[in-house]
Amino acid sequence: MFTGLIFSLSLCCLGQANAQEVIEVGPFSKATTDAVFPEGWVPLNLGGAELKTQYSLVKDAAGWVVRADSHNAASAMFYPIKIDLKKTPIVEWRWKIKNILKQGDATRRDGDDYPARFYIFFDYDPSRLSWFEKLSYEAYYKLYGAYPPLAALNYLWANKLPVGTLVPNIYSDRVQMYALQSGEQHAGKWMVQTRNIYEDYLRAFGEEPPAVLGVAIMTDTDNTGEQATAFYGDIRLLPSPE
Repeated sequence: MFTGLIFSLSLCCLGQANAQEVIEVGPFSKATTDAVFPEGWVPLNLGGAELKTQYSLVKDAAGWVVRADSHNAASAMFYPIKIDLKKTPIVEWRWKIKNILKQGDATRRDGDDYPARFYIFFDYDPSRLSWFEKLSYEAYYKLYGAYPPLAALNYLWANKLPVGTLVPNIYSDRVQMYALQSGEQHAGKWMVQTRNIYEDYLRAFGEEPPAVLGVAIMTDTDNTGEQATAFYGDIRLLPSPE
């Protein structure tokens, strides 16, 4: 289960990706001097931490981007959107970190922090759950009034994990994590990431993916108690190159 996840959405908030064009999920670079966060993005509590990561729009050499500042804190910014992964399976984004977390360690609960994460959430589907898992999801629903996601892909800027590593999250194997960057070699540099969500889900879970529920960006430091600053650039959904 998604420990500490507070996940409640109205279906009216969900966008629908059009596979005939590029979908700008996070058009941060188009911000104005008012620096208003793009419409549709909402705070999301993923860790249950008392202190929350602070997200703001700032302007740097790359233009308008999201800055995340976390000091012994954890929370995310979430964008709900439905995606047909057979038509629009590609996600592309830019990110940059100021520093890694010295105590970050994906194999330990007290090390499950990352300067930058990018999530893909998949919708609840009771047909894919065991009887015991259904009980857990129903209990969550009674407590929060919404079902948590069935699963999630989590792309990481890790501390120690070798680039390309796929590991389950220490709290739940329904969250599978890909290390796309690791260590401080590229700290301070904008890095562009492009992933095929459909193929990554097949590799991570060994089955066809359910419907996508949304995406999120996250910088968290609540387990290590450290401090991290990260930046997130535009996020786009793209049709298959085929």
